[in-house]
Amino acid sequence: MKRNYSKELENIIKEISGNNPKLLIHSCCAPCSSYVLEYLSQHFDITLLYYNPNISPKSEFEYRVSELKRLVSEMPLDKEINIEILEYNDREFYDEVKGMEDIPEGGERCFKCYEIRLRKAIEYAKENGFEYFTTTLSNSPYKNAEKLNEIGERLAEEYEGVKWLPSDFKKKNGYKRSIELSRIYNLYRQDYCGCVYSKAELDRNKKTAGTND
Repeated sequence: MKRNYSKELENIIKEISGNNPKLLIHSCCAPCSSYVLEYLSQHFDITLLYYNPNISPKSEFEYRVSELKRLVSEMPLDKEINIEILEYNDREFYDEVKGMEDIPEGGERCFKCYEIRLRKAIEYAKENGFEYFTTTLSNSPYKNAEKLNEIGERLAEEYEGVKWLPSDFKKKNGYKRSIELSRIYNLYRQDYCGCVYSKAELDRNKKTAGTND
């Protein structure tokens, strides 16, 4: 039976009601973070961790960082949101996905990319006394929520002391709400995930579509 991660999250929120535990959220981008912040800031003390070594080029990384900072400064949230930006180092991505360059989007290369980022998130969470960690990635309909939760749960077992917060943020109109918030705050909505391989696939698809016009 397929798990309902949205329901699991709701149940945890009921359990911790009023306690406001410390939550580290790995942020992939401002648009996905918008709805997640709106939803979870009512229940947790949140720090956003921006660690995305997959993003290329560096200018793209920096622009997405600036959009995230702008979003947090402009959103009227219940609590102050802290942001931690880790230094850009794309070698951390390329070294881990070596040999997977030709795997299509949505496959094992992407799953490895999930794990790179979630592992860094839980390491940061454990070092800094967070009770929970999660990621905004599941807000995207292009990301595999089941795989994200599987990786998150496995890492929580490996790094004892930090709990994985299950999620499928695109459910219950979460993705729709993120689009609405992106319009409200005029957020940059990128047309590729971030890595050179996703960009190359996008460009190929655009070229193919143009040929078929």
